[in-house]
Amino acid sequence: MKARTKITTIILVIFISVVATESIGQRQAVNNELITVDVRKTYSQKKELILQDFMDVEYIALETNNNFLNQGVVLDIGKKFIIVKNKVNDGNIFIYDRNGKAIRKINRNGQGPEEYINIYGITLDEENEEMLVNDIMKRRIIIYDFYGKFKRSFEHKGSDSYYDDIFNYDKYNLICYNILDKEIPFLIISKHDGSIIKEIKVPFKNKTNLMQSTKEGERYLVVTAGHYRSIAPYKGNWILTEVSSDTLYSFSQNYGLHPFIIRTPPIQSMNPEVMIVLRLISDRYYFMETIKNEFDFNNRTGFPKTFFAYDRQAKSFSGYTLLNGDYSNKKEIYLNMLKPVNHEIESWQPIEAYQLVESYKKGELKDGKLKEIASKLDPEDNPVIMLIKHKKN
Repeated sequence: MKARTKITTIILVIFISVVATESIGQRQAVNNELITVDVRKTYSQKKELILQDFMDVEYIALETNNNFLNQGVVLDIGKKFIIVKNKVNDGNIFIYDRNGKAIRKINRNGQGPEEYINIYGITLDEENEEMLVNDIMKRRIIIYDFYGKFKRSFEHKGSDSYYDDIFNYDKYNLICYNILDKEIPFLIISKHDGSIIKEIKVPFKNKTNLMQSTKEGERYLVVTAGHYRSIAPYKGNWILTEVSSDTLYSFSQNYGLHPFIIRTPPIQSMNPEVMIVLRLISDRYYFMETIKNEFDFNNRTGFPKTFFAYDRQAKSFSGYTLLNGDYSNKKEIYLNMLKPVNHEIESWQPIEAYQLVESYKKGELKDGKLKEIASKLDPEDNPVIMLIKHKKN
């Protein structure tokens, strides 16, 4: 029992170091096209894709001043506000408006009942004028108003709970993924008190995670393959990824669960397992990767990955190189850094100010918003945030 407790504690600490919606009124149906992915395949030939050909892109320069110096880790974005923190655990929460203007800085870091130890994530609820801070060290969600005033808190439910991904489901509820739950990891919970409103049963045989562990002396060493999307908002629905399952599902507003992507061969037939995860979803392409669940502790290497995309128009798979079309040179975008936001904003990525200034001086930026922002930047400024959004129909 002590060993299990040690492993759980180490897992929580590692997940902190690895890492970062709004609900819409009219839910749309996800295209009922069902694809099958052979996780054993590799894709040596790559297609060169331009992000702006199939997604809209918005750039926001985060205001920099003496009180607003940060590393630009975006936690959530609403219609009015952007919530940002630093990579280091200093407890600072920076609130910007949607144009990047600094509004206020909040810090409620501490050991008290109205404070957090570690900000793993923040869910912005503009409709209720609240910020829901996920503190996994306390396994608690702490709710503040936009001025940092404490309102209430509640525990992660269950004896072995760790709420990883959390999004607004609707005005009253959140949709969550509990990575430690071995039976029903997807939940809809009340924003008011954390009570479970709905358990979402995704079929799988045996629970497994993208991690490996070994015992070194008296301690356990646990490594993970990094953070991946377990929940992704798409077309008003939710794409649910449980790596223990042979199927990725779409979950609708009326609690309907529909197959979205099927993997082959079955995960239980593989040793080591090869898991499939999503990195970016668009109307034209599904960007995915497969990860082999193995790690060499002697060489400190492992979790080999294969990156590929499914073209819904051509109905084919291929490798890819994804480029930012606002650069005149071939500036690659790495999808393992992209995190989902909400049904409008598919993902975001920071661009360091000094990198943009350098690109501007070298003439690598095309005419447009990004070049305009770069022309006014200081290398020491806060990062510029790139928002990747679904094209409007």
